[in-house]
Amino acid sequence: MRYRYRAMQTDGQTVRGEQEAADLVELEQRLGEQGLEFINGEAVRPRPWQRRVPRRELVHLCFQLEQLLAAGVPILDSLAELRDTTSHAALREIVVAMRADVTGGRTLSEAAAHHPAAFDPVCVSLLRAGEHAGTLSESVREIGRMVEHDDELAVHARRVALYPAIVGSILLVALVVALTHVVPELEKLFRTTGQTLPLQTRALLWLSHAVTAWGWAIVLAIAGAAVGLKIALGRSPELRLRRDRLALRLPLVGELRRKLALARFAALLATLYAAGINVIDALKSSAEITGNLALRDGLRDATQRIEQGQTLSQAFGAIELFPPLVTRMLRVGEQTGALDRALGNVSSYYCRDVREATARLQAAMEPALTVTMGALLLWIATAVLGPIYDILTHLPV
Repeated sequence: MRYRYRAMQTDGQTVRGEQEAADLVELEQRLGEQGLEFINGEAVRPRPWQRRVPRRELVHLCFQLEQLLAAGVPILDSLAELRDTTSHAALREIVVAMRADVTGGRTLSEAAAHHPAAFDPVCVSLLRAGEHAGTLSESVREIGRMVEHDDELAVHARRVALYPAIVGSILLVALVVALTHVVPELEKLFRTTGQTLPLQTRALLWLSHAVTAWGWAIVLAIAGAAVGLKIALGRSPELRLRRDRLALRLPLVGELRRKLALARFAALLATLYAAGINVIDALKSSAEITGNLALRDGLRDATQRIEQGQTLSQAFGAIELFPPLVTRMLRVGEQTGALDRALGNVSSYYCRDVREATARLQAAMEPALTVTMGALLLWIATAVLGPIYDILTHLPV
């Protein structure tokens, strides 16, 4: 449960904050470990978005924890060191809570499972596997690598979306300003001449009237449609499945989304298998993080095929998610007994493919947006300058 507390520092200054604890007694204990004297506290509803931990902070935490554990430092002392050196407030709070759980007799994986904002079920599975195999430091290192790899894929996705978002926003603002301020003034000039306006000019004037008169209604309608769609998606698994299938069929972007999801899946599967988790459990855990229901269902189908006796390469080849090169690499790994290396090669293949696909999409998107923006500006220019040119040609010399 999350508590809002008031406490006193050693210099007598009063501080307020929020922290997770089982009860007020545990809250007082955790505040004491931070050098704070508990005054009072009350339970509040948890707000997960305030405890979201950035990936880079989690990578740094895993690196430091792996170094401490590899050096033979006990878990409690390692967590105490991390508590004193972690600067991120939310992550420091999680470390304090985890240390309290470990002090109370829980394992590190059990303590991490109480904080899904930082450690998802895959991370918990890796920690549990490391505890059972006696390779906890290696598991922590693999978690750091996995989170870092996931962050790199997220950067690729943001890089693709950033340029169109910026150009589209600027173009939208310029268009709205032109339709609401410039075109109405030009319309007054056109009306004084009494001339017949061309089709593109009449269309521009109609669009200006629509934005000026019904602009807020249009915005509210779009917002309402977005909210309604979000509610419908939340209530209908079938609708979410159709949305994800459609997302994979979008030109250019759909293929990149598929490769991003499969790159995450392949990297995680390779990490879990290398940590000693069996293929079935690794597949079930990896399928959940693809972020696409259509791909998840396909991977679940592959898992069922493996449970029925098929090999990994046969199951992946049957669902048509992976190219023939990938299934061949898996087949070679199965035949040579080096499946972990084959899975690592699959992960490397998709990482490279994502980088190349991102570069190609950016290279194609920039000129496409430039042409689109130029065509729109050309239409506005011809719609405005055409009547003005007619007015100038009819002026007496």
